[in-house]
Amino acid sequence: MASAIEQFASNVNLGVFSKATELKQRLWFTFIALIIYRIGTHIPLPGIDPAAWNDIFAQKTGGVLDMFNMFSGGALERMSIFTLNIMPYISASIIMQLLTSMNPQLEAMKKEGESGRKRLNQYTRYGTIFLAALQAYGLAVGLENMQSSAGSAVINAGIYFRITTVITIVGGTVFLMWLGEQITSRGVGNGISLIIFAGIVAGIPHAVASTLELGRTGAISTAVIIGILVMVVGVVAFIVFMERAQRRIIVNYPKRMVGNKMTGGEASHMPLKLNTSGVIPPIFASSLLLLPMTIVGFSGDNGGEGWVQEMARHLQHGQPLYMATYTFLIVFFAFFYTAIVFNPDETAENLRKYGGFVPGIRPGKATGDYLDYVLTRITVIGAAYLVFICMLPEMLISEFGLPFYFGGTSLLITVSVMMDTVAQIHSHLLAHQYEGLIKKAKLRGARK
Repeated sequence: MASAIEQFASNVNLGVFSKATELKQRLWFTFIALIIYRIGTHIPLPGIDPAAWNDIFAQKTGGVLDMFNMFSGGALERMSIFTLNIMPYISASIIMQLLTSMNPQLEAMKKEGESGRKRLNQYTRYGTIFLAALQAYGLAVGLENMQSSAGSAVINAGIYFRITTVITIVGGTVFLMWLGEQITSRGVGNGISLIIFAGIVAGIPHAVASTLELGRTGAISTAVIIGILVMVVGVVAFIVFMERAQRRIIVNYPKRMVGNKMTGGEASHMPLKLNTSGVIPPIFASSLLLLPMTIVGFSGDNGGEGWVQEMARHLQHGQPLYMATYTFLIVFFAFFYTAIVFNPDETAENLRKYGGFVPGIRPGKATGDYLDYVLTRITVIGAAYLVFICMLPEMLISEFGLPFYFGGTSLLITVSVMMDTVAQIHSHLLAHQYEGLIKKAKLRGARK
């Protein structure tokens, strides 16, 4: 399928990018792959009664399912073969990174280079299949317990339905995992992030229409709608500013005599992003907070005063316990994931090997401690930024009942993925310009 997409992309002219053949093919490959993903979100799961499921989803919407439905691109609302979306792969990837940081054998495998990376990726794929199968089986059991005025959500409950559901959903998740990897290698941007991005963007028109409908019916005033639009623009601008913000540490390299030439002596800088952890903290925090709500939502127990129901009641959007727990988890994962992706001691050792040093700081351990000190300070600011972005819209959602697409996590993912993709397109265009200049220089040299 990837070859067919590439063949189609190579035959398409992209106007302004028509001279950059490789970039044109990559853009069309990405576009066609995302269309295939969106088509898959409309293919229903076998054995589901659509009328009954729509009734159940309408009853349970508002907290448990809306957030997960947003990440799945509406696939959960339609109960499609891509219901779990790419979330099992993301969970498996982060679990593998955590294990790599704690297990010496996996850490050594990571340092082996390309071969070690391939083995770790293979383990991640196995973990994705295991998690998808586990979640798919739980979903199948939960669907069998769901009833509505239109009847049961499952037409024929039993072992056959569970087996077909597990096979179908695991197959859909594995296909999305493969599609994301193909986009990363043959398209533009990070494939996994673009799949989540496409799902969120696809739901924005409906979210805007729902907000305008609230204004038409008088649920919220026109002034509030205008204020929300201004807030969204301001939040997007703030995200762009903070995602580009970085702390630059000056690094000097001493002069060295290489043959008959003196080299080195120049100063460079090491950029440390203010938000090193990216969108991982909000995604993981949301996933953990949805766990008790998911248990209640799929258990089929509509009454009861058990501890699970009580906890779920306090973890509703807008509740103080929810806000406090969400804030704590975002801060925790911001520091934890930053510690995984950036190792100050390893960076300091690499600087020492190549003769680099930070002015006023001794090479080696002292440099590592200094980098750790700077990274901790900027991570405090980055974590506060993530908390602000995610909590401000949460309050508005709780107060005015706005769709989750106006939430901080969705805006953060959308803006960050767009920035990364545009940066990759820009780098491809620059590479094409350099190639053109080199060819022109060679032609001029040949004429002379």
